[in-house]
Amino acid sequence: MNLTLKIWRQKNKSDKGGFKDYKVSDVSKDMSFLEMLDVLNEQLSEKGEDPVHFDHDCREGICGMCSLYINGKPHGPLQTTTCQLHMRSFNDGETITIEPWRATAFPVMKDLVVDRSSFDRIMQAGGYVSVNTGGVPDANEIPIPKRIADEAFDAATCIGCGACVAACKNASAMLFTSAKISQLALLPQGQVERKERAERMIAQMDAEGFGACTNTGACSIECPKGISLTNIARMNREYFSAVVSSENV
Repeated sequence: MNLTLKIWRQKNKSDKGGFKDYKVSDVSKDMSFLEMLDVLNEQLSEKGEDPVHFDHDCREGICGMCSLYINGKPHGPLQTTTCQLHMRSFNDGETITIEPWRATAFPVMKDLVVDRSSFDRIMQAGGYVSVNTGGVPDANEIPIPKRIADEAFDAATCIGCGACVAACKNASAMLFTSAKISQLALLPQGQVERKERAERMIAQMDAEGFGACTNTGACSIECPKGISLTNIARMNREYFSAVVSSENV
C-alpha cells in the first residue's frame, strides 16, 4: 500500500502547529496503525528529520495511551484502540489525516502527544477506597449479585484513553468520570466514600475545564470498551444524592 499521511506537527505547547504531508510506501495491510507510524519514523530518522511523536505503551488495547484522531474519528474508523487498528481498514493511495485529541483539558505537548493528567487528577480526587481488604479473600466471601458485579466490571473496563472527550462536541469527560464513580459505587468496598467521591470527582472534572454533557451519545459509540451511557445516569443520581445529603446535615 502507498499512502499519504497528513500529520499534525507541533513543537511544544506554545507553538501554533500545523499539518505536514508525508508519503509512505510498501505498507503491509497486516501492519497495525502504530507499526505504520514506526516505519515512517524510521524513514524520518534516516533522513535526519525529527520523528513524529505519539503516545503508545502496551500496544494490546489495554493501556489507553494510543490517542490519535484519525480521519475525523477517535482511534480511526473502527470502535477499537489505535494500536489494534490495522492498515487493512484503509485503501491503497488513500490520504489519512492524523491529529491529537482536541480539548482544552488535553493540551498538546508535542505533535500527537497530549497531556491527559487531568484524568489522573479526577481519579485522585475520589477514585479510592479506605476499606482495609487485608489479604486475598475467597471469591465468594462477599456475596454480590451477578448483575451488580457485571455492571461494576463493565464500568471498570474503562482504560482512560480519552476517546469519549475527543468524540464529544463539548469535550465532556462525563463518560470517563461516571465509569470510575460507578465501578466503586456499585460494590460494597466503595460505600464508605460513596457520597464524598461523587462530589469531589465531579468538582475536579469541572475544574479541569471539561465541557458539559448534552447526551448526544458520541462518547459511548466511539469508546473502544463500549462503556454505557447508563453510567452517566448513575453518576448524576450519585451526585444529586450526595448534594441533598450534604445540605441536610
